[in-house]
Amino acid sequence: MAPPVPLLAVRGSDGTSLLSGPPHCEQHSTFQRDPLRSRWFTFSRDGTLFGWCNGRNVSVVKSSDGSLVSTFDLPKTTLMDFSPLNNILVTWQPYSKGPDSPQSEPNLQLWDLANARLIKALYQKKADSWCPSWSADEKVSVRSVSNELHFYENNDFNTIANKLHMQKVSDFALSPGGQPSKVAVYVPGSKGAPSFVRLYQYPVLGGPTAALANKSFFKADRVSLQWNKKASAVLVTASTEVDKTGASYYGEQTLHYIAVNGETALVQLSKNGPIYDVAWSPYSAEFCVVYGFMPAKATIFNLKCDPVFDFGTGPRNAAYYSPQGHILVLAGFGNLRGQMEVWDVKKYKQVSKPQAPDATHFSWCPDGEHVVTATCSPRLRVCNGYKIWHYTGSVLHKWDVADGSELWEVLWQPFPEGIFTERTVKYQAAPSELGSTQAAPTQAYRPPALRHLPATPSAKLHEEEPPQSMRPGVSGEKSLSKTALKNQRKREAKKAAKQVKESKSEPEPPSDLTPVTNSQSELTSGDPETDKKIKNLKKKLKAIEELKDQQASGKVLQKNQVMPCVNPPTVQCTVAFRPHADSL
Repeated sequence: MAPPVPLLAVRGSDGTSLLSGPPHCEQHSTFQRDPLRSRWFTFSRDGTLFGWCNGRNVSVVKSSDGSLVSTFDLPKTTLMDFSPLNNILVTWQPYSKGPDSPQSEPNLQLWDLANARLIKALYQKKADSWCPSWSADEKVSVRSVSNELHFYENNDFNTIANKLHMQKVSDFALSPGGQPSKVAVYVPGSKGAPSFVRLYQYPVLGGPTAALANKSFFKADRVSLQWNKKASAVLVTASTEVDKTGASYYGEQTLHYIAVNGETALVQLSKNGPIYDVAWSPYSAEFCVVYGFMPAKATIFNLKCDPVFDFGTGPRNAAYYSPQGHILVLAGFGNLRGQMEVWDVKKYKQVSKPQAPDATHFSWCPDGEHVVTATCSPRLRVCNGYKIWHYTGSVLHKWDVADGSELWEVLWQPFPEGIFTERTVKYQAAPSELGSTQAAPTQAYRPPALRHLPATPSAKLHEEEPPQSMRPGVSGEKSLSKTALKNQRKREAKKAAKQVKESKSEPEPPSDLTPVTNSQSELTSGDPETDKKIKNLKKKLKAIEELKDQQASGKVLQKNQVMPCVNPPTVQCTVAFRPHADSL
């Protein structure tokens, strides 16, 4: 049976619509475009449902035929989401207090999607982490309430099944997948104490030995917690708002690795500068980090935090693995020129290098064959539109908004794992009527006055580093541990310092009549100051000889060239001698 065709949801100032996706892109045959301006839209986890809120009501339809499932009279709703099994619809509206009533109404609402019945209304003032997190089987859910984590079981939100209370839990991340559920919690440091992240396995949350792993660190105003797909490890990106050393505009970032078996590590990066992006491979066995001052580096690390492959340097600030994990896209969006590098991860071979200037959004299609790039408002209010690409660099579909309109968001329809299988990576561009946008080779700027002259090698502002494999033994080098490599570097540095010291050391005192010379025609005294005076005197004597030659040839000299020197320079020097074999 042929795989399904993914949908692309499009939201903008002219309403909400669904596009039947690649390779042939056209409007959904049965979904009627909503002309009202949508505040938010989303698909369910399995992609079977599509919901949006337009300032009048919240609507949920089936993605396949656009038929209505439920509608809710919630005009103030600005955020919404589905539980993993589509049993609950969660809606959120901004928290506010009226002038007449000091107590606001609950702004977080959980609805039974089957019969449109309200299950529970809760208070959630901040939009950060507004939605409860569920395990894949919906047996466990958790939300943050006043520095605590409240756990619920089997969608019973009237009873708190368990609590995790610490000093000040400011962030958390529930593991993906089913049971056993794990949770990573972050507690910021205070009064000189370090920040830390701990991993727990539900329902064991109390006691000194309850934590599966613990990692403490300084320099963290906020963190980003990322579980891998198998829920075996977490990557923690710790960031500070300000770099106190003044080296970076972006503050300081460090990357930490925490595994559920208790192993922790600081990921060592080979270039100074900010960490732009961190992405887990869908295989959960490696991760990619984009880091360092521009041109940035990109490196793949294994679960031991050892580098596996280095992509060199380039204008990039983001990394995106395909859903199947066989292709990696390194891109430079935002304030960069939109260059994308498409890599075959298994062969570490570059597939294509297209460009998407002014792109503010990138996402993979679930089929692992296509991507979408978009220029959205309010990030950029001009040239709004989107393009659907094949990963080989071909543009299959392009859409630009009309004058006076804006594009706000595009979103792919998700699918359960296994629907789209991994395909063989192609290196030849897919056929397309719109062609491709491969990056043209750039040349250094030359002023018009110099363009007719032959080109000369020019110095580069940055040294470009080529891609290279970091696996032990690939280049013939012996594999060393981190400690052994550190000791080897110390020994090499000590040896180099010793050689420099020996080269600068003074010679032994001479004892006889052989002159100590740097060359056969130049005497040295051993004293740098005296040698300098001798050198200057030689220059003056040579200049006098040249003037005498010019005078002898009949050239008339100036008065200051023939007047005698009042105070001729005198130099006292001591010439050292050594015994020579001929003098013995």
